[in-house]
Amino acid sequence: MRGVPARIGLTTYREPAAFGVWNEPADLLPITYADAIVAAGGAPIMLPPAARPAEVNAFAEAVLDGLHGLVLTGGADVNPSRYDAPRDEHTGPERADRDGWEIALVRAAMARDLPLLGVCRGMQVLAVALGGTLLQHLPDAVGNDSHSPTIGVHGRHEVRLADGSRIADWLGAHTEVATYHHQSVERLPDSTIANGWAEDGTVEAFEVCDTTWTIGVQWHPEVYDGLPLFNAFVDASSKWRTAHAGATAEVPA
Repeated sequence: MRGVPARIGLTTYREPAAFGVWNEPADLLPITYADAIVAAGGAPIMLPPAARPAEVNAFAEAVLDGLHGLVLTGGADVNPSRYDAPRDEHTGPERADRDGWEIALVRAAMARDLPLLGVCRGMQVLAVALGGTLLQHLPDAVGNDSHSPTIGVHGRHEVRLADGSRIADWLGAHTEVATYHHQSVERLPDSTIANGWAEDGTVEAFEVCDTTWTIGVQWHPEVYDGLPLFNAFVDASSKWRTAHAGATAEVPA
C-alpha cells in the first residue's frame, strides 16, 4: 500500500463549457492529466487562474504552500507581449488570466525549488517566464503540419532524447509522442539545456539547470506513453516533501 500521496497542482484551462443545462465559462482540465498523476501515485489538485492581477504573486505563494509539485498544462497560446514580440496573425487571442497566473506560479515554484513539469503550452510558459522566446507558427518554419496534423486529434512523431539526460533514462534514446501544437520554443533561456528534438529540429524537451527537477516537454505525455515521466515527477515531488517537512501545510496521515 502506498503512503500519503504527494499533492500535485495542475493549472487549468478557462473556457466556455456546456454541462447539464448550463453553457458558461468554466475552469476545466482533460481527465488525462489527473489520471496520469494518480497512476504515478500523486494526488491531483486543480489550480484555476482566479487571482486578480494585483494579487497574483500572493495567490501563487499561497497555493504553493500546500503543494509538493506543479504541472503547467497545455492550452492556448501565450501572449507574445510576454516575450516582447509582435503578434503573428496565427497567434490566438490573449489569455491574460492564465499567462499572468502561470508565470507567477513558475517564479514562486522555482524560488522554492519545487518540482515542476511543463506540458506543451506549459513548456512554453516555463521558457517565457525564464526569459526565452517562442516561434509563433511552427508550420512556417518546418513547412508542414506534422506537429498538429489533424484538428482535435493528437498526432504522433518521434523525439530524439539526449544521451545521458535524465529524460532519456526514463523514456529511452527515442520515444514516440502525442503532439498537438503550432508554436514552439524559439530561443531557450540561458538557465536551460535542450535534451529532446523532433526530426525537424524543433526543441521538444528542456531542463532547467540550476534546479533539482524542472523539465518542459512539448508533447503530451498524459495522452500517450508518458507514465515513466510522471512516475519520475511524482517521485521527485515526494522527495521534495520529505526534504521540506514542516515547510508546507501537511494533512495528517
